Amino acid sequence: MEYRILAEGLAFPEGPVMLDDGSILICEIAAGRISRVSPDGRCLPVATPGGGPNGAAIGPDGALYVCNNGGFNWGEMDGLLIPGAAADDYETGRIERIDLASGKVERLYSECDGQRLSGPNDIVFDAQGDFWFTDLGKHHAHHTDHGGLYHASTDGRRIRRAVYGPDMNGVGLSPDGKTVYTALTTIRHILAFDIIGPGEVAASPLAALPGRMVAHFPGRVLLDSMAVLADGQIAQATLVERPGIATVDPANGAIVYADFPDLLTTNIAFGGADMRNAAICLSTTGKLALARWPTPGLKLHFSA
Repeated sequence: MEYRILAEGLAFPEGPVMLDDGSILICEIAAGRISRVSPDGRCLPVATPGGGPNGAAIGPDGALYVCNNGGFNWGEMDGLLIPGAAADDYETGRIERIDLASGKVERLYSECDGQRLSGPNDIVFDAQGDFWFTDLGKHHAHHTDHGGLYHASTDGRRIRRAVYGPDMNGVGLSPDGKTVYTALTTIRHILAFDIIGPGEVAASPLAALPGRMVAHFPGRVLLDSMAVLADGQIAQATLVERPGIATVDPANGAIVYADFPDLLTTNIAFGGADMRNAAICLSTTGKLALARWPTPGLKLHFSA
């Protein structure tokens, strides 16, 4: 896969959002900052919510909605920036709304049904203007909090957990909006859930084994964020043993790898007139790559 580096020196970039003017919004997790990368590679701050802004999406009102994981402690390994357990000043995970014109940050949700959010990670809007998001959970010195798959409204008044479970990272919607996908990082599964109502998915035979299996990744390949392609296939970010972006066919679970040179290649987003421009986060080295993808990505609701 041919690519070029658009920007470097980023503080563990994730959650790219491609805008119609050719610029790209980036969550710099280690800096607690949202930045805008222009087509010529210049990087300017947009907002500084603190914590760990992780995944982002444009909502129906034109604001940026952000999954904030609350922050990590960080370490270095051979010059690579690696996230660890919860930050020493970790308070809670939360969902935030950011006005892109002013940089104002508004906290929408920090709990659901009396339980705090642990580490919100990835987000996608449905056609109705509500959003699905995952909560990866949070590692602490002696325990790990678990999250799951959630659905919420943009007015801060309605949130529900659709699925309880650990390890839920990437999230995406099928082109027809009838299926929501999640990627389980260390369990290495992509799961599918049939949507039967607002924030509601079909029950699984066993709650401990939620969803339908789409694909399983072998070895020590770990999973991060995802995007859905226009043809319904899934572009899944892969980590560690085979870092890059894998294309997964939900019909048969077939996996095709595209390798990228960063141990934690965490995210991909699509844009451009033909939706084949792909922004890929090379997170441990602080770089944002651009590639021309073989097939177009699915245009996200409200992305313009």
